[in-house]
Amino acid sequence: MVDGFDARTRYGEAFWRAHHEAWRDSTLNQREYCELHGLPLKRFGNWRAKFKAEPQPPERKLLYRRGGLSHSLSHSLSHPLSHVTYPPSAPIVPPPRDGHRRRFSEEERRRILAEAERPGASMAAIARHYGIARRILCRWKQELAEPTFVEVEITEVQSGEAAR
Repeated sequence: MVDGFDARTRYGEAFWRAHHEAWRDSTLNQREYCELHGLPLKRFGNWRAKFKAEPQPPERKLLYRRGGLSHSLSHSLSHPLSHVTYPPSAPIVPPPRDGHRRRFSEEERRRILAEAERPGASMAAIARHYGIARRILCRWKQELAEPTFVEVEITEVQSGEAAR
């Protein structure tokens, strides 16, 4: 008898869980869903509260890049990538590996900054081209700027000249 009771409980829970999942995937509100499927609204609400109280696995967050997913992620590993072409003038900047940062040498930074300083060039477009944030270009510009020194001559001020 105990086994029969457990099987009935598990069947009931599976039934309500399936309806709960279907309701979440639908565009209907709770009342509309119950009326459509002939379910008691009160019982559905009780099961919904029970499922909501269960610990939920953390929702996986997807990180997107502008222009969609990277090419290697959008194909299976067995799919050949022979049809991929890159424009000859565009430098290929590898995407950062998981948990790692890309490193640009000082020479590369200066070359990218020189490209961004050309007349009519957009810093945002250049940054997007190289797969970095615009603020990184601004920071590089500050870091790599040559210090400017101004010659200052200190002279004594006469008491009569200070009053003017």
